[in-house]
Amino acid sequence: MTAVETQMTYANSYTITHEETYMTQEEDWDRDLLLDPAWEKQQRKTFTAWCNSHLRKAGTQIENIEEDFRNGLKLMLLLEVISGERLPKPDKGKMRFHKIANVNKALDFICSKGVKLVSIGAEEIVDGNVKMTLGMIWTIILRFAIQDISVEGFSSLHHSEWDFWCYVLLTFPPFSPLSWKDGLALCALIHRHRPDLIDYSKLRKDDPVGNLNTAFEVAEKFLDIPKMLDAEDIVNTPKPDEKAIMTYVSCFYHAFAGAEQAETAANRICKVLAVNQENEKLMEEYEKLASELLEWIRRTIPWLENRVAEQTMRAMQQKLEDFRDYRRVHKPPRVQEKCQLEINFNTLQTKLRLSNRPAFMPSEGKMVSDIANAWKGLEQVEKGYEEWLLTEIRRLERLDHLAEKFKQKCAMHESWTGGKEELLSQKDYESASLMEIRALMRKHEAFESDLAAHQDRVEQIAAIAQELNELDYHDAATVNARCQGICDQWDNLGTLTQKRRDSLERVEKLWETIDQLYLEFAKRAAPFNNWMDGAMEDLQDMFIVHSIEEIQSLITAHDQFKATLPEADKERMATIGIHNEILKIAQTYGIKLSGINPYTNLSPQDIGTKWDTVKHLVPLRDQMLQEEVARQQANERLRRQFAAQANIIGPWIQTKMEEISHVSVDIAGSLEEQMNSLKQYEQNIINYKSNIDKLEGDHQLSQESLIFDNKHTNYTMEHVRVGWEQLLTTIARTINEVENQILTRDAKGISQEQLNEFRASFNHFDRVRHPNPKTSSSQGYSGSELFARIMTLVDPNNTGVVTFQAFIDFMTRETAETDTAEQVMASFKILASDKSYITVDELRRELPPDQAEYCISRMTRYVGPDAAPGALDYISFSSALYGESDL
Repeated sequence: MTAVETQMTYANSYTITHEETYMTQEEDWDRDLLLDPAWEKQQRKTFTAWCNSHLRKAGTQIENIEEDFRNGLKLMLLLEVISGERLPKPDKGKMRFHKIANVNKALDFICSKGVKLVSIGAEEIVDGNVKMTLGMIWTIILRFAIQDISVEGFSSLHHSEWDFWCYVLLTFPPFSPLSWKDGLALCALIHRHRPDLIDYSKLRKDDPVGNLNTAFEVAEKFLDIPKMLDAEDIVNTPKPDEKAIMTYVSCFYHAFAGAEQAETAANRICKVLAVNQENEKLMEEYEKLASELLEWIRRTIPWLENRVAEQTMRAMQQKLEDFRDYRRVHKPPRVQEKCQLEINFNTLQTKLRLSNRPAFMPSEGKMVSDIANAWKGLEQVEKGYEEWLLTEIRRLERLDHLAEKFKQKCAMHESWTGGKEELLSQKDYESASLMEIRALMRKHEAFESDLAAHQDRVEQIAAIAQELNELDYHDAATVNARCQGICDQWDNLGTLTQKRRDSLERVEKLWETIDQLYLEFAKRAAPFNNWMDGAMEDLQDMFIVHSIEEIQSLITAHDQFKATLPEADKERMATIGIHNEILKIAQTYGIKLSGINPYTNLSPQDIGTKWDTVKHLVPLRDQMLQEEVARQQANERLRRQFAAQANIIGPWIQTKMEEISHVSVDIAGSLEEQMNSLKQYEQNIINYKSNIDKLEGDHQLSQESLIFDNKHTNYTMEHVRVGWEQLLTTIARTINEVENQILTRDAKGISQEQLNEFRASFNHFDRVRHPNPKTSSSQGYSGSELFARIMTLVDPNNTGVVTFQAFIDFMTRETAETDTAEQVMASFKILASDKSYITVDELRRELPPDQAEYCISRMTRYVGPDAAPGALDYISFSSALYGESDL
């Protein structure tokens, strides 16, 4: 027989001895009628201390064991405390028959627990019979304290602790009290379970009193075991009382068994708190990241909503450059943060669901949907901002062109009107000769012709000024002032012209006809001069085009103008011929000419000079047009270069999006293999980024060249950017779904075969690749209450969509072993020694420091009628771990 088998045999025999004790109770106490006084003293003290250790839980105690139990009230209270059961309601009277009735209720309860009481009656207890009272207490101790110390009782201990108790029972059997006299057995018990309390190597066998007092003091101070014996009584008594020793030693078993339960409870609480702490950390990280992203969006939107236009093209181009920096530098990291935020949120919800915790509800305004809405608003404002920038650049370009054209026309008009008011105001006709009068009249008629010819230029100036005002030109005040001055001057010129004509007509009949040749020269020279002025103006006119077709139209118009030059040269020669005819007549008839045509200020030299200027401006205009042709051809190359790449990248992104939508079903193998395949797929997508960057470069070149349209492709850079961002987000979400499936599989113990079966079942109902359980349920389940209950589990928000993750959770919801609030409450109750509250000292004694402080900081104060100072409510704390709370 092995040592362990020997220990088992002895333990079993010891248990039988306990049961036989009930049957031989009468013989025991018959022998004890002549009880040794020393034994009686030990029993009284030990039994009194044992009773008080339990009665203190009910807020009372006894002083005299044979007197305080006589009325039966405290005896019934003692049985309720140690058994945890309720006894019949005691009689409240103080008469003898009331006391006997109460004691009988207590004895009946003892008998109901399988204990046969012999020779112990209620009358002896009521009469204060010491021997019977001690015998009754010993019977209670045997039944409720010592009987539990059996082989079955040791099964809850670890193997090493069970072996040690068997060793103690073999070496220091309770029915051999001499073995406990030197105190080493008690110290060994304490040292085995709490080596930090007693240094067993320093104990001496020749100091029994010191050993016993050490054991008594340590047990009372650290194990909450009251001192039930006196060291001197045990040492000085030849044979210490067996019952007192057994009673005291049984307290050690219960104390250490309770410590084991407390350790188990503490481990359970630590596990639950560790999960809760990790989840809270993830929640805090989500809240922080969400707050930062929303704050960035909040700061960025006002910048993009600012539509205050700059006054110069340079400033607006700088705004466009700043917007490109935002697109290339500032926004891409935020796109990654948004994607990571969604992944973190899904992972956290999966962990909460696997640990039987309630779903995480972010702070108000920080839901994933709130962030998505804010992001959508940002992108809408962003798109509007870019369109506004391009519109403003076009507007400023148009404004610069109109302003320069306005200045040129104003300068030419002001040059022409210079001195005209003074000329019209002269009264030279009052002292002029007939010839001079006639000359003045003809000159005035030529001026009127010239004035009418300039009416179109004035109207053009007014139209340009009006358009500048409509386009909100920044220096509109100066333009308006100058235009108003020209219009006022023009009205004054009209008034002065009419007044001079009236004066000349009044004296015209007094003078003879002026020389027809001078008149004819003036009439032909003035329109031709005006034509040359218009030609010079057109040849120097600024232009702006955006396509090859527009510049070709200008070239065609210029070629048509050049085709009119021979005819114009003929007109010039005819006009010069008139002047030459005048010179010829004067020379022929000896007429002395003043050298000045009285009807016009134009001279043949003026016409010749302007004609030379027109011929000089024609090739310059040719050069400008050809340079613009080259620029438009370069722009067309940029358009084709961009379109060639965009027409490849756009369909590629669309194809990849469609492939990703099939990848979760088409990829075979384990989840880890699917994860590797998806990440390789993701890497291939990331490697394509260089093509997007190259397209961005071509797009930037197009914008720098002020190219705003492209007929060669339907794809814009905005389309490509949005598609690329959606592609990255979709592959990241798909990978996250597989990660969550791995978490679910590992947490719930799902095999790969089971997961494949779940996927096959899910795909069977997902025929159109858009899961819609409501549609599928119509095939045989419509109106089913069972189906409705299932739908509340897999689709609690009634969205009409069931994800594969929710399908797995439903199929495996019963397989995972999770902690519950009731289990955590029961664990705290063990640590609190069955109290409805727990103290700070108990938490710090039973739990690791960090988790003890975690509980202390979150538990509320206990407010029950039995609350002690500093009492904490562990029940509401446990409920909060599994339900909604402010914790």
